[in-house]
Amino acid sequence: MLAVSAVQAQAVVEYVTPELATVGQELALTGTVTTARDAALSTQLQGLVADVQVDAGDRVENDQTLLTLDATLAALSLQREAAALEEARTRLAEARRLRDEAQPLAERGSLPQSEYATRRAEADLAAAALARLKAQHAEQAEIVARHQVRAPFDGVIRRRLVAPGEWVTPGQAVLELVALDDLRVDVQVPQQRYRELQTTQAASVLIDALPGQSLNGRIDARVEALDAQARSFLVRVAIDASPDTVVPGMSARVRFALPGAEQAVVIPRDALLRFPDGSSMVWVLDEKNSVRRQPVTLGAQRGERVVVLEGLTADDRVIVRGNETLRSGQAVQARVFAP
Repeated sequence: MLAVSAVQAQAVVEYVTPELATVGQELALTGTVTTARDAALSTQLQGLVADVQVDAGDRVENDQTLLTLDATLAALSLQREAAALEEARTRLAEARRLRDEAQPLAERGSLPQSEYATRRAEADLAAAALARLKAQHAEQAEIVARHQVRAPFDGVIRRRLVAPGEWVTPGQAVLELVALDDLRVDVQVPQQRYRELQTTQAASVLIDALPGQSLNGRIDARVEALDAQARSFLVRVAIDASPDTVVPGMSARVRFALPGAEQAVVIPRDALLRFPDGSSMVWVLDEKNSVRRQPVTLGAQRGERVVVLEGLTADDRVIVRGNETLRSGQAVQARVFAP
């Protein structure tokens, strides 16, 4: 009776033997969505922040005013230069009038040639003074304009780093602006696989925030410089995605199809147990119908089936049903899985 009860208490599981299939080679990598334009904006002058016209999350257009420094003194200097410029125009007009008035008199001999030469020189000096003051006025106008920080491109404000009343200096970041177009996915490719990828090669991109959606991508750039610490190369994959759904900073998975084909073990997806650290395992039956944990390395997923690169052979019996609460060494009742 005890033996019968023990058999009845055993968990019932269903298993499959892995299939051998010819599959194309793939390289799967994780990466991050980035954009070609990502800038930490700073002022061109030191000064007191008078107003910040934007905040984090605001979308802005190219040349839009984002931040303004107190320009009171600079504006007064510009008014002074404008007044001096107007005075110089008046002086030039008067000098030219006197010169032109003296010319016929000098030609008739009614005015000494030295006096006429003096009036011509005074007109030339007035013209030079006007040109100098025009340059000074333009310089001061540029100084006033540099009291504003303007958007260098269309994008969204990622962070606002200062507030009105703060003193800022050139080189100090005051806003972070990121473009929402020209999106790409940056991935680090192990050095041993780098040469297998070619520029313009196609890729399949899965954005983790958009489950079930696959985006078309292509390699846009391969950075021919090794990251000495990670022993990897940077590869950028351009993607065609709407900024309303994909934004810089999102995580992504990229798959590259590689040349050649190979025999691989394929099992149902339901046999897998996945863990937060990215590892995976299956339960395998031994000859006495006891179970053991078997770590596996996965390849591409093909519908309801997954390619196993390492950890299984075609002779293993892999549990598909009843694998949720098993313990290593546990004896079970096993039967063939019937889809």
